[in-house]
Amino acid sequence: MKTIVVSVTNDLVVDQRVHKVCTTLQEMGFSIHLVGRKLKNSLSIHRNYKTTRIKLLFNKGPLFYAEYNFRLFCFLLFTKKDILLSNDLDTLLPNFLVSKICHKPIVYDSHELFTEVPELIHRPRIQKTWLTIEQFIFPKLKDIFTVCFSIADYYEKKYHVALNILRNVPVSVNETNTVDHEILSFIENKQAVIYQGAVNIGRGIELMIDVVSQMENTVLCVFGDGDIYDKIAVKIKEADMEDKVLLYGKVPPKDLKSITPLFDVGLSLEENLGMNYKYALPNKLFDYIHAEIPCLVSNLPEMKHLVKAYNVGEVVDTKSIKSIVVTLQKLITNKNDYKESFILAKQDLNWEKESEVIKQVYSKFL
Repeated sequence: MKTIVVSVTNDLVVDQRVHKVCTTLQEMGFSIHLVGRKLKNSLSIHRNYKTTRIKLLFNKGPLFYAEYNFRLFCFLLFTKKDILLSNDLDTLLPNFLVSKICHKPIVYDSHELFTEVPELIHRPRIQKTWLTIEQFIFPKLKDIFTVCFSIADYYEKKYHVALNILRNVPVSVNETNTVDHEILSFIENKQAVIYQGAVNIGRGIELMIDVVSQMENTVLCVFGDGDIYDKIAVKIKEADMEDKVLLYGKVPPKDLKSITPLFDVGLSLEENLGMNYKYALPNKLFDYIHAEIPCLVSNLPEMKHLVKAYNVGEVVDTKSIKSIVVTLQKLITNKNDYKESFILAKQDLNWEKESEVIKQVYSKFL
């Protein structure tokens, strides 16, 4: 049985895309070894394939990336592997070097336009470092995946290589788990809207708080963690909105499947902070669709196309709080009008169908 070593920089727990890819590859007959890192607040992980989480001295900034890439290189060099699967640019260099040294095939999965994330576009020196790595390696890759057509088109034009589209859509099978009483109590008899995902700059979370502050009997629950989590917590407290906004923190994906359907509308109000956000197709949109709650999204190409193509919500101009309030209330009031659209969308947007592209690419390695 051939072993695929899969690399990420996160702590594995909430990365739904990578877990689904690993599961599909395992079902194909590969042995899977997933490698990430261990954080102080990392939840326990139980998978039916091998996992390794590396503890680091540094967990942010340039020293984190330098330490992790060095340690990942050493790990990959000496561990059993037949195929290397690198996820995102921050794991690509050690995977590429080991693939050359050990003469092993490499597959690359680009989850975003890494060099265009908001954290880099205003830091040109660091951005240039990552761009240099990308420019050196990307044209040499043969098997590449990415998350949407806009990013694929960007890379194909820039590096003259073909990419495979693999959207992060959910598995069709529904799981039922107990929902925390705190959540149930918070949304009881309220109009309830949800945001799930990274609590980072440019995700529109501050905007969401401002919107619900102007709506009667309406609450917002935020599920996730990130760079501005503490800042958001302070904003909620200073605005005296702890009865309107619940900042819950990380939740395992299996629990979110039970939580999300309890809400009236799912939010994805990303700001246009560079090409990475402009071309974003967030995982949460597919989760909202499978939970059968309408989506309210920013007027950005990929999100707009999805919502309009499947008629699963509304698109708004994020510069106008007033128009967002009006549109959000309309969605809440008319949420039952989307039931048929959800049924049709789920027949197309499911992992069973989407994962066929994985089988097409990896079958040559069996």
